[in-house]
Amino acid sequence: MTIPPIQIGYPDWVESLIDWNRRYTSDEDKMRLAIEVSRENVVRQTGGPFGAAIFERDTGALVAVGMNSVVRLNNCTLHGEMVAFMMAQARLGSFTLRSDDGPVYELVTSCEPCAMCLGATLWSGVRRVLCGAHRDDARRLNFEEGPVFPESHEYLEARGIEIIHGVLREEANAVLELYRTSQGIIYNG
Repeated sequence: MTIPPIQIGYPDWVESLIDWNRRYTSDEDKMRLAIEVSRENVVRQTGGPFGAAIFERDTGALVAVGMNSVVRLNNCTLHGEMVAFMMAQARLGSFTLRSDDGPVYELVTSCEPCAMCLGATLWSGVRRVLCGAHRDDARRLNFEEGPVFPESHEYLEARGIEIIHGVLREEANAVLELYRTSQGIIYNG
């Protein structure tokens, strides 16, 4: 039996949507990009309604984006945050986004991370997380977010990861609603 290699890549539309040279100067600008990635993923029918991006916190430089690619690439681990982490680490040539003498990185995600993505957040090396929609918003569509508790966020915060909730929540929720009305696949419900 031959098992095919795992290949993770962006959908074709990413290069036309993303301005890799732009500096994102506010939390809202950064979140708008994550939301736009999630919206484009739904509109182009390339995945679920979740988008993410990794930025250098202090300069606003974009390092990577991620979009839900579970169905497109047949892999349950390819949530938007996971794809963003993988692409950022590949771009930087490092298994961690933390260093003593380099930039501080942050994750911006259109919806609060599920249990898997919260675990990866701890190990990724990011120092800050901006969240759009609330996990309850995703659960209304029947997405199962796993065992995430207030203590889960406290655990990350105690390890130096700042978490900010509800950034442009209504805009992020509009993409979830778009996915619901387009009858997108709920792959883990």
